[in-house]
Amino acid sequence: MKLNDLHDNPGARKERMRVGRGIGSGKGKTAGRGVKGQKARSGVTGIRQFEGGQMPLYMRMPKRGFNKPNQSKYAEVNIGRIQAAIDAGALDAGKKIDAAALIGAGVLRRALDGVRLLGVGALKSKIAIEVAYASAGARAAVEKAGGSVSMTETREEKPAKSEKASKKGKKE
Repeated sequence: MKLNDLHDNPGARKERMRVGRGIGSGKGKTAGRGVKGQKARSGVTGIRQFEGGQMPLYMRMPKRGFNKPNQSKYAEVNIGRIQAAIDAGALDAGKKIDAAALIGAGVLRRALDGVRLLGVGALKSKIAIEVAYASAGARAAVEKAGGSVSMTETREEKPAKSEKASKKGKKE
């Protein structure tokens, strides 16, 4: 094989259609855009959802839910990621682990409105960690390893369904 024998497989490179190059090309005059009107002009992208004056689908659909404008955003970290940082020597398991320690170790980039501890992975080290929130699984895993979790923010616990049912049945 020689360099001058190299070529693409037949049909591998398709030439682009050159529009507006005369009546004989098959794509002359209007260049495949039909006749006149807004869609025949260049730079028209904002009318994809336009339905000819009919109420568009996205406006016919019911609106649901609410997005809280001042909602808190938490940096989430898994216990497996913390254990990996301890194994690598970036975190000291003997000292208290908080948001600043996690950022310093490179586990988190920024703390946002607080740190949320999640229970994915395994924890072997005994640690004392301070976070905004911790999932029940994460708390159980830390306590199983002999450590402790302190939460800076506490959320009101919702009553269980059985408690709700008993409250409904009672008359005061």
